[in-house]
Amino acid sequence: MTSRVILISAAHSAALREARFDDGAAVDAAGLRLARAAAGTVPGAGRVWVSPSVRCRGTADALGLGQAVDAPELAGLDVGRWRGATLEEVSAAEPEAVARWLGDPDAAPHGGESVRAFCDRIAHHLDTAAPSTGRTVAVVEPEVVRAMVVRVLGAPEASFWRVDVPPLTATEFSGRSGRWNVRAGRPLTPSTGADGSGG
Repeated sequence: MTSRVILISAAHSAALREARFDDGAAVDAAGLRLARAAAGTVPGAGRVWVSPSVRCRGTADALGLGQAVDAPELAGLDVGRWRGATLEEVSAAEPEAVARWLGDPDAAPHGGESVRAFCDRIAHHLDTAAPSTGRTVAVVEPEVVRAMVVRVLGAPEASFWRVDVPPLTATEFSGRSGRWNVRAGRPLTPSTGADGSGG
């Protein structure tokens, strides 16, 4: 049997709109409104997980997924001391460090997690924790989706920054541990479920 994992990217927050590294901000009013409108579009699942961030939990609740279990292993990329700053601010203060971080998947000048280590963590969790059958839904930070797409496609980690993940989209991975296929992000709208069907 096939296992299906649907990763839903969190709704908009002020941090996302400002290109700010997660500062613990909640989903903003517009994001909350869109998430509530999309409630009921997420298919049923045997397991429902949520990244341990305020905006992911807020998104899950607004989507009617209040039963979602915290999954610390699906936390967003740890950017160390850059947390709470905008990319523009960090680029102005540490241009060489930012260039190294964006160009080298093994670099972690912020003292946090490298892109390669992050991709390893996300892929390992989903390969080992997602059961061999059934459906799992997880509300996550957009970079979690990027990491999984990179690994499923066997792409180099340098391509991590080239994967766009809009808020409130669902990306489905199907298959078995170590061998997944991907259906790229679909918007969660009242007329389209995460599996692409109406209703």
